[in-house]
Amino acid sequence: MMTKVKCAVIGSGNIGTDLMIKIMRNSSILEMAALVGIDAASDGLARARRLGVATTHEGLDGLRRLGDYPDIRVVFDATSAGSHKAHSEALLADGKQVIDLTPAAIGPFTIPSVNLDSHLDQGNVNMVTCGGQATIPIVAAINRVSPVRYAEIVASISSKSAGPGTRANIDEFTETTARAIEDVGGAQHGKAIIILNPAEPPMIMRDTVFCFCDTADVNDIRASVEAMVREVQAYVPGYRLKQDVLFDHVGSNAPLLIPEMGGSFTGIKVSVFLEVEGAAHYLPAYAGNLDIMTSAAVQTAERLAEKRNWWRAA
Repeated sequence: MMTKVKCAVIGSGNIGTDLMIKIMRNSSILEMAALVGIDAASDGLARARRLGVATTHEGLDGLRRLGDYPDIRVVFDATSAGSHKAHSEALLADGKQVIDLTPAAIGPFTIPSVNLDSHLDQGNVNMVTCGGQATIPIVAAINRVSPVRYAEIVASISSKSAGPGTRANIDEFTETTARAIEDVGGAQHGKAIIILNPAEPPMIMRDTVFCFCDTADVNDIRASVEAMVREVQAYVPGYRLKQDVLFDHVGSNAPLLIPEMGGSFTGIKVSVFLEVEGAAHYLPAYAGNLDIMTSAAVQTAERLAEKRNWWRAA
């Protein structure tokens, strides 16, 4: 039997609690050692105690006082961009591997299906945002066939699946996602929009990706997108295309004016419509925004643990 890698989660809200449950249910590599919050009465901490997980409501200071702290190798931060800077500095000084689920973007942007292997030596890796995890793989898939001049994504999530942390980070969400569309997805220009939809019954996470790229074989683009969807499905089973990939040819006789590009565009507009159904580990299945973030974080932690030889298959 291999000894699992001990980890802790800072943040006892929706994302942190879902992450805890996912680690305990699904991971053969990671062991949940502690859940950290700042509200002693939070549902997440209460659930952790029922599951036999060590808890503290005294934040990072409380985590560092726990007896198991020296043995914890990986710490996930599911708090806020504002809190993460101080958390990261302290955790890195303590020799912990930090996986950042906030939009703080201190460490490199990491999308498992696109660039995880490039960051396996980093002490802090950033999981971008839920919208980024869902859409950037598609931008990258199109860009590897034909250069993407401009990419715009719209992430629509149920209002019920957006906790206080998500709501407090809306500006950081759009800025971080737009940067990652360029840095990871490869687009020359990127734009991100998030919509919190109050519809009842709650809607499943929906993502729309518009890419404006150079003229290329549409069959090659379609095949690349479909292959990328399968790669993401390997760790997020509820990730899927909502309909066939759409193509619009934009000729020089009727170019599109795209202010973000600083001019007009001719080439191919590729439209991709996605749906992300959650595994319902904590919130119901409509909360695909939680599932794709926590699934990507677990995938990243497991690969890092294997790379560092903290865990090896028997």
